[in-house]
Amino acid sequence: MNAQAGELPLAGLRTVVTGASSGIGKAIAIAFAAAGARVGIAFCRSSAAAEALAGELGPDHPLLQADLSTLGGCTELVRDAFDALDHVDVWVNNAGADVLTGDARSWSGERKLEVLIDVDLKATIRCSRLLVARMEPGGCIINIGWDHAAIDGMAGDNPELFAAVKGGVLGFSKSFARSVAPDIRVNVLCPGWVETAYGAGVDRGFYAKVAESTPLGRWGRPEDIAGAAVWLASPAAAFVTGQAINVNGGTVG
Repeated sequence: MNAQAGELPLAGLRTVVTGASSGIGKAIAIAFAAAGARVGIAFCRSSAAAEALAGELGPDHPLLQADLSTLGGCTELVRDAFDALDHVDVWVNNAGADVLTGDARSWSGERKLEVLIDVDLKATIRCSRLLVARMEPGGCIINIGWDHAAIDGMAGDNPELFAAVKGGVLGFSKSFARSVAPDIRVNVLCPGWVETAYGAGVDRGFYAKVAESTPLGRWGRPEDIAGAAVWLASPAAAFVTGQAINVNGGTVG
């Protein structure tokens, strides 16, 4: 790094990013580390990818494995994070169930809903509540929503499920921000269409249609979301809480 540690926006902060082994979570972990934070790399099953990221970031960034679909897994992750980092200044609830790629595409709607509620919604609520019992004043929680379905609505079986779950994340976050103020800030990042594993595999006609309908003329990149997360975690956003910030190229809202 060229800049001095004291010049970095997140210098010295201890952070945890869930779902950090790939996609948006990986980009956030990399951006936080580049901004001076010590990052707890939280993951569930993708141990090889998580270990590769830890090797890229360096030995100061511990691996934290947990299954966030259960209360016990959330409890263990918060405990292990504080053990590994001593304290936590910033927590990013990014972990989300993949019901759009691989075998999950053929799951029943009921199974998809159950998994999304457990991982995307319940884990966000559980980790947030467990955190505040130990997080010191000045802490920051960033939750990940979704702009399209949760705010403007979108037709389709999968969008309906995401709308319900991410709408729950949004509502919880706004209420929780009031509950824990003024000690802890809570905000939501709402990505638009982002080139993760799903975006890479969609029909090319649909891909082009999304880019054409986006005012900035392209799909988002994980790094776009990561940049917004760094800002929300930094002192520059010290007066921002209870907000949902769309990072979507101008597509909605």
